[in-house]
Amino acid sequence: MWGRLPIVVLGALLALPASAAATAPTEADPERPQPVAGAYGALAANFNQNLDAVNDRELRLSGTDWVRGFFPMPAADDGDPAEHFAIKTIVGLSDRGYHTILSLKFPYNKDSFPQPGSAAMAAELARLDRVLPTVLGTVDIITIGNEPFIESLPEERDERLNVFYETVARHVIDVRSAQCSEACGTALYMGALNRLDLPDRRTPAVERWMSFVRETPQIAGVDIHPHLPDPAAAQPFLDYILPRMRPDQTFLVTEFSLVWYWQQHLRDTVSPEYADSYGIAPDTQVWQVIRSAIDEPFSERQWHDFLISNPWFVEQSDFLADQLRLYRGTGRLAVAGYGFKQDDLMVQNFGPTKTPWLLNSVFAPYTVRSRGEAMSAPGFWLDGFRELQRH
Repeated sequence: MWGRLPIVVLGALLALPASAAATAPTEADPERPQPVAGAYGALAANFNQNLDAVNDRELRLSGTDWVRGFFPMPAADDGDPAEHFAIKTIVGLSDRGYHTILSLKFPYNKDSFPQPGSAAMAAELARLDRVLPTVLGTVDIITIGNEPFIESLPEERDERLNVFYETVARHVIDVRSAQCSEACGTALYMGALNRLDLPDRRTPAVERWMSFVRETPQIAGVDIHPHLPDPAAAQPFLDYILPRMRPDQTFLVTEFSLVWYWQQHLRDTVSPEYADSYGIAPDTQVWQVIRSAIDEPFSERQWHDFLISNPWFVEQSDFLADQLRLYRGTGRLAVAGYGFKQDDLMVQNFGPTKTPWLLNSVFAPYTVRSRGEAMSAPGFWLDGFRELQRH
């Protein structure tokens, strides 16, 4: 009833600690979230807004069968959402047997949230009515929101944010109930929360967010985005969300990275060994090498040599495995998603203050020359990503 691979769920639950298996939802109660097939501890390929960059050969090489991306809700005004590349791609992946997560993105960082009962709110709910029929019962997980405490006006990150997302969530729940009732194979999560490692981000609005997640029976859990300045900063996310969830709920980590740690090192000088090997000035900074790779992509070997020549990078080479161990160790992880592929926004105007998302990517089409086989060259993280699919 809950997907294409019920045996995977059984195997995953057997692999969890007894306490974790005991808290996993199992009863066919339409008022409670049900297990999503294959979702316990899975590692997904995250594409964010770039679902048009999905390449089946790259997915197969990575070993994943989960894909995550998001759909910007204003795009529902531009035509049939079923024809938008994000929706077409995620539905097509589902039809080909992949498990899928679609985050619904509500960008209100330049406009105020609409009030319930207003014409603007009616228009927002009408967008949902155009999007949901295509994806409900097809994608495995819908996340209501992308990064609400970033995609909003700073002065409205209070009860106004809560009221908007609670209104949207109740509408999604109602549409799901009407369209596919308790037999619907799409789980609902609320997401995603950022920077919970910082005490000032655990605001009354975030507390109300978690209360709504906990008190709404149809919500399967919460999504978090631990983009970190240090690996240890992930633990406060878990310490915050887990006590505030029902025992039958799980959590998503649809994005995570060390991007704020990488950024601290962009002005570091490259190692003397790398500078000597590749004939560059010894005072060259890290960001300048990355910019050179963007301007004229490196060979796979040179990109790898550059990364591992930096002690600060090598020290974090186990980041993926360590983070998955942490999340899986709770017994409550549904799916984690890791940045799969560099995109054009990551490389535009690259300089010493640019957020270096491109260092996270499993595949590196913008800094490494293609293999010439209708697929991108791997970045540093492919082997680790693939190994985590086996465990």
